[in-house]
Parts: sequence; structure tokens; C-alpha cells
Amino acid sequence: MGQALNVPRPIRAPAWLIAAVAGAICVATTALPWHEAVATTKRVGPILLFLVAITVVAELADAAQVFDVAATRAAKLGRGRTWGLFALIVVLGSLTTIVLSLDTTAVLLTPVVLALASQLRISVIPFAMAAVWLANTASLLLPVSNLTNLLAVNRLHLSAVSFAAKMWLPAIAAIVVTAVVIGVAYRRDLRGHYPVPGTFDIADRVSFRISATVCVVIAPFFVIGLPVWLPASVAAVVLVMLFLFRQPKRVRMSLLPWRLVVLVQGLFLFVATLGAHGLDRLLGDAAGHSDSALGVLRTAGVGAGASNVANNLPSYLALERVTDGRQHQLLGLLLGTNVGPLVLLWGSLATLLWRERCKARDVEISAWQFARVGLVGVPVLLLASWGALLLTT
Repeated sequence: MGQALNVPRPIRAPAWLIAAVAGAICVATTALPWHEAVATTKRVGPILLFLVAITVVAELADAAQVFDVAATRAAKLGRGRTWGLFALIVVLGSLTTIVLSLDTTAVLLTPVVLALASQLRISVIPFAMAAVWLANTASLLLPVSNLTNLLAVNRLHLSAVSFAAKMWLPAIAAIVVTAVVIGVAYRRDLRGHYPVPGTFDIADRVSFRISATVCVVIAPFFVIGLPVWLPASVAAVVLVMLFLFRQPKRVRMSLLPWRLVVLVQGLFLFVATLGAHGLDRLLGDAAGHSDSALGVLRTAGVGAGASNVANNLPSYLALERVTDGRQHQLLGLLLGTNVGPLVLLWGSLATLLWRERCKARDVEISAWQFARVGLVGVPVLLLASWGALLLTT
């Protein structure tokens, strides 16, 4: 037998680098005029600042074991019934998504929930799927829940309260449908009981209490009219100062999600360029130009389809421009880009981040397994949230 050849693995450029290069080329070649690039950056800047601040808050809260304690207490409240634990995780995942954004649920709550399910010796798949679905579907209520919401609020000049007044019923519908779809799909895995865990050992109670308080207190400030980056930044500074005194080794540059910032900025510049060279016209023909009930549903469907094919952030940006500020149509677009990208694994950034966390825990969910649930659930999600939106607008 000859010696096996060592074939080198192909080098894959990370997504953030591809997006950065694509955006830079668009600007350098003037495919995207300089003034439009500047305008895009100015619009995205406050949103990216919020993203950085809320990521720091979430990471330090995780270091303080806030999510571990919350999940363990949910297991206690479930009283050994797997169905009860599933229901409580749905509530917990919804709250983290609503207040701390969908990426928090995808990146930080997911591994905690997976570890909890493994320790309790129950199937991890229903809880993994619940985490990623809720990271997307529970992101309709507040502007801070999703970057797309922040963009829409700025476009429509709505306050956080006004936005929530229009989206509260679609948000409830999306969360309820999520619980039903995942619960039915994995009903066999959710049967039975588990041993109720004991008291969770908190390493630093001072850090835990202050971090948990910050996570609770920050929520009202997102709806009183302040720029969302301001309370998030204050909360981040408070927790950074806390950890500098209590656990200084936790404060490091890796807390800053710079790769995510570069990715989002690059995507926005690239999609703005495509829009100026025909994409807007193509998407406008597909989505239509109607604020009617059926027009809103059509836009939601196109938004969901585009998100699954090309990711929801660039899809939202491209479709936003063809709505011409029509409020109902733009809100319908949010339904598509927020709850729709659950068929293909690259449909949203949160889903990509979630998959990496699952792989790190040796939890493998195939593309087909993911798509099979989405193909059934996404149409139901869109119809339910669309019907709810008609009642609130």
C-alpha cells in the first residue's frame, strides 16, 4: 500500500472578511458613490454602537452566571416534567431575545440550555431548536430585539412605544406558533421526567446580583424614547467597571464583537451597491407596491424568501428601499425578515451563530433536519403574524 496523500484542506475566508472586502471594493471602484457610502455608514453607526454595547452586557452577564442561574431555576420550576421545562425555556428565550437582542439568545443562552438538557439527560434537540427559533421569532416586539427593527424604526420615525403598540400581537402570535411547532415536531422527545437539579453554586454573588439587576433595569430604558445605544452603553460601562474590580481577567478586547461589526457594515455597503445597479427594481417588482392586506402578505413572503436565500440583513436593506416608506408594507417586511429565515441555515446571522454554538457542544442538526421543520412552520408563522398585524394597524 502506498502512503496516503495529505491533501490540504481548502482555505475558507471568514464571512466578515469577505463582506469587508466586498464593501471596500464597492466604495473604491465608485460602484457605490462616496456620498451614499457615507450616508449608509451614518445610518448604521448608532445601530452598530448598540450592537457592541449590548454584546458586552450580554457577555459579562454570562460571565456572572446570570443565564446559568436562570436556566437552572427554570429546571426547578419545571418540577421534573420535560414539557414544563420546555415551556419555561420558551419564556426565558423570548425574554432574552426581546430585551437583549436575538444574538444574545443565539450565542449565550443556547449553550446554557444545551448543557442543562445534557445534565438532566433529556434530548437536547427540542431545546436547541427552540433557542434558534425564538432568537428569530421573538424579535418582533421592541426595536432593540433585532437590527432590522432599529432600521425600520428610524425609517418610519416611530418611537419604541409606538412600534411595540403595532407589533405586540404579531410578536405574541410568533412566539405561540414557535412553541406549538417545535412542541409538536419533537413531542416524543418532550415526554417524561428529569431529576430536579439542586442549588446552583454561584462563584461571585456580588457580580451575579449586579449583573442580573442591570439586565432587568435596562429594559424600560429601551422604550422611553432614548436612543437605544445610550442605555446599552451605560449598562456596558457599569458592568465593565464592576468586572474590573471583581474579575479583571474577564475584561478583554475579545468582548467587542468587531468581526460582527465589520460583517454588518460590509453587507450594508455591498447591498446598497447592488440596489443602485438593478436589485431594487427587481425586488420592487417581486414585493409589489401596495399597503393593502394582501400587499403586506406578499411583501412578508418575499422578505422571507429573500432572507433564506441571501440572509435577512441584506434582504431587509434591499427591500426597505422599495417600500417607499409605506408603513404597513414595511412592517410586513419585518415579519418576513424576522420570522421567515428559518428554512436554510444561513437565513439569519443569529442562526449562523447558533449553529456554531451547537457544534461546539457536539450537537449536530443537519441542514435537512432544520429545513424540514422550517418548511412547515414558516408559512404558519407568516400567516399568524400577518393576521395579528392586521388587527393592530
